[in-house]
Amino acid sequence: MSAVTGSLAALATAASWTLTSLAFERAGRRMGSMSLNLLRLVLGCLFLGLYGLATGRGFFPLGAGAHAWLWLGASGLVGLVLGDLLLFQAFIDIGARISMLVYATAPAFAALLGFLVLGERPSLAGLGGMALTMAGIGLVVMDRGGRGAEASRPRAALRARGVLLALGAALGQAGGLILSKLGAGSMDPFSGTQIRVSVALVGFALVLLAARGYKALPGALRDGRALVALGIGSFFGPFLGVSLSLLAVQNAPAGIASAIMSISPVLIILPSAAMLKERIRLVEVLGALLAVGGVFVLFLA
Repeated sequence: MSAVTGSLAALATAASWTLTSLAFERAGRRMGSMSLNLLRLVLGCLFLGLYGLATGRGFFPLGAGAHAWLWLGASGLVGLVLGDLLLFQAFIDIGARISMLVYATAPAFAALLGFLVLGERPSLAGLGGMALTMAGIGLVVMDRGGRGAEASRPRAALRARGVLLALGAALGQAGGLILSKLGAGSMDPFSGTQIRVSVALVGFALVLLAARGYKALPGALRDGRALVALGIGSFFGPFLGVSLSLLAVQNAPAGIASAIMSISPVLIILPSAAMLKERIRLVEVLGALLAVGGVFVLFLA
């Protein structure tokens, strides 16, 4: 039952991150990525604190031990700061399509690190399900990227750097999951997430100061529409989605949980068609069926 709980939590994480992507896309266009990244963590901490008050555990998990703070804090820095920064720079260097294709290796990294660090051994069926899921995601991302294609091919050196950055982002995502599993143990996933997000907030604030990105914050805070989208994205991202991802890796092997969580590009097809009037193509349907079939195999595994 524990593995089923983890798989369901991973699927709910993917759904949450789909809503987050739509909301953050709208907010990011209006306030910029630096302001968006800092403010999403601020609101995530606020939502987590209010949830703690509502459930009677207090606004902040002061009772967590040094072990939890060490590993969960490191997880926040690796996954929520370093991984995201590398991915956003990869978007700039090589575009979203290639970046997301490379980033789809995150479940493989998670499975490898889960084996090396935690001794997790996915079954053959589990490995097959992961492969099907990643193949389906690849089909969807390649096709969706083809219609919103980058205007020009990046230079060879820039392309190589972008691929390395996207690989680093995938490794950061996988490493963040493993570190969070090491630190969380059986603690409440929302408390564990609050530690991750709080440390990530401090880390990203330092990055913002170093890059002088704080100059855009006053304008971002005056944009009402951007703030509404930011609030929605922060609720389903740093608050709900990241907490569910921690619940997923607490109860399922990291590679399997990561593979299920990675199906957001598939889940976003229907909302994009309904909200943005994008046409659904046959290859997207095939990719979605392949990914869903892979997830079904993972549930059986």
